[in-house]
Amino acid sequence: MPDYKEMYLEMVRKTEKAIQMLIDVQRHCEDLYIESPKPELKVMKQDASASNPANDDFQKN
Repeated sequence: MPDYKEMYLEMVRKTEKAIQMLIDVQRHCEDLYIESPKPELKVMKQDASASNPANDDFQKN
């Protein structure tokens, strides 16, 4: 007869190990993202005479 308790415990141990591995990999990837060089952002001014369709729709409502 199969040892169901041991089968269950094996499944729980392996599941916990898999979850911990996913958590570790996620943290590692988050660290890589945090440590990566930040992009240079530029704020561009819009010409007052230029039309912006998104603003036109907003102003109509």
